Amino acid sequence: MKWDNRLTELLGCKYPIMQGALTGVGTWEFAAACSNAGADGCITAAVYKTPEKLREAIKQIRTVTSHFTVNVSIGACPNIDGMFDVCFEEQIPVLETAIYRPDEYVDRIKQSGVKWIHKGATVGFCKHAEDMGADAVVLIGIEGFGIKNIRQIPTFTSLCWARDQIGVPLLIGGGIGNGRTMAAALAAGADGVYIGSAIMATHECPISERVKQNMILAQPDEPYRIRELIAPPDPEAYAELMAKRDSMDLNKWIRLVEATFLKLKDKKKSKGEKTIWEEGAEGLGEDPFAEGSTKGPFSFACAYINQIVSVQTFIDNMVKEAEDLFQTFARRHQLTS
Repeated sequence: MKWDNRLTELLGCKYPIMQGALTGVGTWEFAAACSNAGADGCITAAVYKTPEKLREAIKQIRTVTSHFTVNVSIGACPNIDGMFDVCFEEQIPVLETAIYRPDEYVDRIKQSGVKWIHKGATVGFCKHAEDMGADAVVLIGIEGFGIKNIRQIPTFTSLCWARDQIGVPLLIGGGIGNGRTMAAALAAGADGVYIGSAIMATHECPISERVKQNMILAQPDEPYRIRELIAPPDPEAYAELMAKRDSMDLNKWIRLVEATFLKLKDKKKSKGEKTIWEEGAEGLGEDPFAEGSTKGPFSFACAYINQIVSVQTFIDNMVKEAEDLFQTFARRHQLTS
């Protein structure tokens, strides 16, 4: 089955699959593994902390693949102006912005000539990015893990609503993690899928093996996971958060947004303390590294994870399952191409 569409043409990849820009995970090596498996790999600029280190990562990934994306998350990426400068000077294939509105950077992005994707949590934000000239948008449903929005709604409702309003290529994420969810998303109008949590359960992903094992053990209907991912934030905490926006540094405020929506205790990482991605981490309530734990920074896509495989195997399995489903559907309903 040939997977060429306007998204694969934009990204230069074989399949309409994009690796999510995962906090602390989007190294050039992991992105390269995803790109070489047929998806579009994504370097997370914040992983590299300085423009100089990001530039070196871009040079390194270009030795093994010609197509990739660089994510610059507004409000979460250090030295954001320097990071943009490197992306434009290196003429990266695709830039992804995310988290906060990109308005103040749009002129620079468009003048650079770099292809631009914006990722948003609501149809309105994605439509706004399209109106500002984005070449494609990523829409994340509430089932996804990470920074959220009070107006965020379920993945497939978001997709079907957005498809009637957005004309540029549209990727959908949030609980997408196997060929069945990929096929459903494409059938519902998505041009491609955005894979975050599920692709972390691969050998190449630079997260703790304990977290990967947690994903195998986890069940999507565990009450604390439902509360963490889809329950609205405490109204008082949300009101207090919004009142702080104009008086607080954006980077600090964004961290509070994530903590408030994921119902995490806002705790600064002290020197030497490990993050939720590393062995011995704290901050997620239950210890994610305890024997038998199912805690971790991942979405409802844990429902589809039952083993740790290579990135190539993960992508191959996803594509084959989607192809089989399309072919079975066509036979069952006597459809012809």
